Amino acid sequence: MSRFFATCARGLESVLALELTNLKAAEVTPGLGGVHFSGGVEMLYKANLWLRTAVRVLEPVLEAVVRNPDELYDAVRTIPWDRYLTTDHTIAVDCNVKNSGITHSQYAARRVKDAICDQFRDRNGLRPSVDVEHPAIGLNLHISRDQAILSFDTSWDSLHKRGYRPIQTRAPLNEALAAGLLLHLGYDGTKPLVDPMCGSGTLPIEAAWIALKRPPGLTRKWFAFYGRHDFDRALWNAIREDARKKMLTQLPAPIFASDIRRDAVNLATDNAAAAGIGHLLKFVAMDVYDAKPPTEEPGMMIVNPPYGERLGEEEELVGLYAALGDTFKRFWPTWELCVFTPSEFLAKKIRLAAYRKTAFYNGAIPCKLRQYLVNQPDESPTPTTPTISVP
Repeated sequence: MSRFFATCARGLESVLALELTNLKAAEVTPGLGGVHFSGGVEMLYKANLWLRTAVRVLEPVLEAVVRNPDELYDAVRTIPWDRYLTTDHTIAVDCNVKNSGITHSQYAARRVKDAICDQFRDRNGLRPSVDVEHPAIGLNLHISRDQAILSFDTSWDSLHKRGYRPIQTRAPLNEALAAGLLLHLGYDGTKPLVDPMCGSGTLPIEAAWIALKRPPGLTRKWFAFYGRHDFDRALWNAIREDARKKMLTQLPAPIFASDIRRDAVNLATDNAAAAGIGHLLKFVAMDVYDAKPPTEEPGMMIVNPPYGERLGEEEELVGLYAALGDTFKRFWPTWELCVFTPSEFLAKKIRLAAYRKTAFYNGAIPCKLRQYLVNQPDESPTPTTPTISVP
């Protein structure tokens, strides 16, 4: 049984914790910017394959107080590295530091690499080489207030990189955050979903993968744990094959997406095709003012509207937010509206009282997910516990 730490964007810790609990991880404990959990190698594989809201899955190997680079070097040399790698392995170190006597992250990463390589060279005259793109052994160093945690990074490339969105649009919504918003809302694919400002299609695509019970790491070509000495390819292949067998081939309820910009619609269409669900999602060029409920069954409208990144741009968007509120109140009275925006000023232009507000971060930008109902009950609805599909 090993201890792990799955990192995530701030605000998503509780959703990630629920994902891990449903994966049957042990000792699930939310922290700041991630969740601690325990498990064996099978859990490690499932976490990398299934977690929609995680960024990386780390396995700590060293915790120490280090006040300068020399103390860091000495601490790293206390680890018997020949238990984990050989001189035939390639290594790389990713590092971030804050509020520490060690101020340069690149130099700190170099000292970790030097400590490992020097240990091998002193023993047999050979040393591992470095591969920063696809290391056989990836390491993550986090130093805060002189407390250093060195971990094996079992993912390396961020898990939010699903592989279907090669082109980044302006101020894109991260795939892991998009999935986290949907899971926070309790979305499980059984009710209709509409995104009338879909941009590059991230929300509809993530919704479709949730509805189809498709793990986000299924078609990823490489994880850092492939280079571990204990990598069990047969077990990994069996886990992936089991996931494939449990996937649905059709959406349980429809997902509709549109955008006023034709180039966004074309990009979203291409991204859905790259995600393997182009035949299940249709993107339409349409103004939000013209959006009407596509089904008699009520569902959820989720919107990540523009919010004005530069001074003066907020004023230009007042009409858009007002129209969104007016259109929703007029034509969608039985649906739920969910709006993700950092702008309190623009959110007020919707002219509906949110019954629930939840704080998240889109990168470094503090945002809120606001939930609205036109036919507001006397008491606010009890927040739905997210339903998360797992194997």
